[in-house]
Amino acid sequence: MAFQKRRAPSGQSETKDAARSLSPERLEKRARNVLLHQLARSAKSKFQLAQVMIQREIPSEIYEPLLDRFEEAGLINDLSFAETIVASRRAGRGLSASSIKRELRTKGISESLIEQVTESITAEEEVTLATSLAIRRARSMTNIAPEVRKRRLVGFLQRKGYGQQAVFTAIKAAELEAVKSEF
Repeated sequence: MAFQKRRAPSGQSETKDAARSLSPERLEKRARNVLLHQLARSAKSKFQLAQVMIQREIPSEIYEPLLDRFEEAGLINDLSFAETIVASRRAGRGLSASSIKRELRTKGISESLIEQVTESITAEEEVTLATSLAIRRARSMTNIAPEVRKRRLVGFLQRKGYGQQAVFTAIKAAELEAVKSEF
């Protein structure tokens, strides 16, 4: 059976009306429970958790001190969150530094933290990762015409956020690998 909210006579859901009528202590308890539930599901930035609080219509005077306390206790740590994102996106999806930076910005990470966690990514590492991605992808395109394969590889790598230099270096290496495997 699907959960349905009953509509209040004013057209708003009862849960929103109930949230406004709660005492500050109950609102704080609700906010704490929401935060703990969100953090139990997955790591989140302080900005993302603030957005959840806004969606739940919890007043800022309730959730801001609570977020600060969670941060002091180490339950919210934007630096470790950003480092985790960088590591997982590089290893799992093969994203470029520029794509990772863009994602971190959308998650509300400050520019200084973004630069701190991505400064260790070198241009050589970008080319190496793009090359391994291109080689792996090219192996599945052996029956496709070379021009079409190149075009698809360019699009694939550009969607991952790689720049022109890395893309063409990677495609050249993938084409050499494809020629070697034919023999």
